Amino acid sequence: MKSRRVAFAGFIHETNTFAPTKATYEAFLKGSGHLPLCRGNEMIELVKGANTGIEGALDYAREANWKVVPVLRASAVPSAYVTEDAFERIAAEVIAGIVAALPLDGIYLDLHGAMVCEHLDDGEGELIARIRRAVGYGIPISVSLDLHGNMTEQSMQDADVMVGYRTYPHVDMALTGHRAALLLDRLMSGERFAKVYRQIDYLIPISWQCTEMEPAQSIYAALAALEQKEGVISLSFFPGFPAADFPACGASILAYAQTLESARIAADALKALVDASEEAFAGKVYTPDEGVREAMRIAATAKRPVILSDTQDNPGAGGNSDTTGMLRALVTNDARNAALGLLYDPDAALAAQAAGLGAMIRIGLGGRSGIPGDAPFEADFVVEALSDGFVRVNGPYYGDTLMRLGPSACLRIGGVRVAVASHKVQMADRGLFRYLGIEPETASILVNKSSVHFRADFAPMAEAILVCAAPGPMAVDPASLPWTRLRPGLRLSPLGLAFS
Repeated sequence: MKSRRVAFAGFIHETNTFAPTKATYEAFLKGSGHLPLCRGNEMIELVKGANTGIEGALDYAREANWKVVPVLRASAVPSAYVTEDAFERIAAEVIAGIVAALPLDGIYLDLHGAMVCEHLDDGEGELIARIRRAVGYGIPISVSLDLHGNMTEQSMQDADVMVGYRTYPHVDMALTGHRAALLLDRLMSGERFAKVYRQIDYLIPISWQCTEMEPAQSIYAALAALEQKEGVISLSFFPGFPAADFPACGASILAYAQTLESARIAADALKALVDASEEAFAGKVYTPDEGVREAMRIAATAKRPVILSDTQDNPGAGGNSDTTGMLRALVTNDARNAALGLLYDPDAALAAQAAGLGAMIRIGLGGRSGIPGDAPFEADFVVEALSDGFVRVNGPYYGDTLMRLGPSACLRIGGVRVAVASHKVQMADRGLFRYLGIEPETASILVNKSSVHFRADFAPMAEAILVCAAPGPMAVDPASLPWTRLRPGLRLSPLGLAFS
C-alpha cells in the first residue's frame, strides 16, 4: 500500500470576550510561552516531546508511515478576541499551504474550539468551511480539540470527525491527537461516520470542570464505557469555555457511530448524565483574605505546601496574569514562606535586571490591565534572583518543553516572594518557580495563577488546595459576567438564572 499523504496544521486560541487584551498577529508569532508560530519541518522539530495534539498525531503518522506535509502551527495565550488581521493572515496561510500540498489523502487539524474573532463568532468553523471550499468534500478532515471548546454544529458538519480531550488538567493532549489521527486513517480507508450534536442547557464554571473531581470524573468514565457500545466510534464531551459571549457558548456533546441511531443513543445517554449532574458542578470559593488566612491556619501544622488558585487571573483563560489581589492579601496578612507566580510585568523584570541581585527597588508591581478593583502594588522589593527566562520544564501538563519567558526576576517583600516574567504563561509546572530559585516543595503557601491545570504537577505535593477569587477577567461564576448575546434559556450557572 502506498504511503498516505496528509497535511498537518494547527491554529489555536481560547477566547475570553471579557478579557482586557486581544490576540494580535504578533501574539501568535510569539506563541503561548513555549511554541512560537512555526512552519514546515520546524513545526515537527519544535513540538517534539511536547504535550500537544499535533505531536500525538505525528507519532501516529510515524507508526503508519504517512507522508506528512507540515503546513503551520500557530497558538497564542488565551485572551480577548483574535483580531481580524491575525485570523485572516493565519487562515489564508493555512489554506494556501494545504492547497499547495495537493493531492492529499487526508488533513489533520489541531484546533481549540473556543476561538472568537473580531469579525467571526466561530473561528474554527469558519476555518474548516474555507478549507472545504478550497479542497472539496472528497478529502477527509480529522480535528483534535480542547475540551473547553464551545462547539458549533457548523464545524461538526464540515469536519469528518472531531475529537476532544478527556482530562482537565489536559495531560492527554498528545493522546487526543493520536486518537484523531487513528480515526483519520479509518476515514482514508473509506469508512464514513454518522454524526450527532447535542448542547447542554447550563454553563459550567471552569474551576469545577476538573476531571480529577466529581462530577466530571464520573461523566468521563461513563463516556468511555458508552464508547465501547456496538457501533459507537467516538464520543466527546465539551464542558465548554464559559466566557465567550456568543450564542453557541457552553457545553456540548459530539457523537460518531456507524449508524445515526447508534450515535443518537450514545449522545442522548451522555447528555442525560450531564443534565443530572448540574447541581454537582459547584465548590467552595474564598475571598483573597479568607483564602490566605485559611492557608496560614493549615500551614501552621502542615508538612506540605497549601496551594491557592488565583483562578480569576488565570492566563490560560484570558487573564493577563498581572492582578495583585492575592499579593495584597499575602502581604497584609503577613504570610511567611509564601510565593506567587507567575506575575506578568516586563517593566518590573527589566527594573530588577538593571538593579542587580540583592538590590532594593521601589516599583508599582503588576495591576496594569484596568481590572475593576485592581491596581499596581506599590512597595519596596528585594531582588532575590534573575533569569533570562529560558527554562525547560517536564511536568505532566506541558511535557518536555523549552519555555521562553523573557527577562525574569524573583522579588521579595517580607515573607513573600513573587516570580515575575516578561511573557504570560500559566503556572502549571513546578519548574516555573524553580527557575527563579523558589523550591515549591519547601514553601508553606503557593499562589498559582491558574484554575485547574496546575493540579497535574502540584496536587501530588499539596497539603490542601483552595480556590480564591481576587479581581480578574475570568469569573469563577459565569453568572457574574455582563452577557449580551447568549442563546435564550441558557442557565448562566448550574441551577442558576436563564439568559433572556
